[in-house]
Amino acid sequence: GPEPVLFSNSFTENICLGLDDVPKEKVEEAAKQAFAHEFIIKMKDGYETKCGARGERLSGGQRQRVAIARALVRDPSILLLDEATSALDGESEQIVQQAIEKLMEGRTTVVVAHRLSTIQKADRILVIQNGGVVEEGSHQQLLAKEGIYADLVKRQMSSNSDVLPPNYK
Repeated sequence: GPEPVLFSNSFTENICLGLDDVPKEKVEEAAKQAFAHEFIIKMKDGYETKCGARGERLSGGQRQRVAIARALVRDPSILLLDEATSALDGESEQIVQQAIEKLMEGRTTVVVAHRLSTIQKADRILVIQNGGVVEEGSHQQLLAKEGIYADLVKRQMSSNSDVLPPNYK
C-alpha cells in the first residue's frame, strides 16, 4: 500500500505540515488520538525529534500514526484513506485501525481497501469490479446477499489471508 509521506523534520513539523501557528496542545491532542503521543514522548527530543528522511527512523505503524495525527490536527470534513493498513503487521494494524476509527468519527470517509477487516464497520460498502459498482450495503447486508462481497469474506477467512489479490475477479 501507499506509504504516508513524512519529511526529515520534527514530529511537530510533520504533524502541522502546511499549517501555521498550531498550538502545542492541539498537536499533542491529535497525536494522542492517533496513538502516536506515547512513542513520540519517548524519543530523545520528544516532539522536536527529527523523523529522518521519509520517516526512516520509524516503523510503518508509527509513520501511519503520525500521518493520522496530521489529518486529525486539520479536522477535515471529508477524509480519503487508501489502503491505510495494508503494509502493517497484525499488532500495528490493530493500533492504526483504532486510530483510524477515532479519525473517522463524525466525518465522511472514503476508504479504499483490499483488507476487508478494515471496512467491516463502514455504514456503506461499495463493491467495485471492472470499474463499476456491483454491490452496495453494510457488511451484514452484503453477507446476507451471498454475492461477491460474501464470497470475498469467505475466501479471506478460509485462506487465513486478510488481503485480496489486487486483480481479484
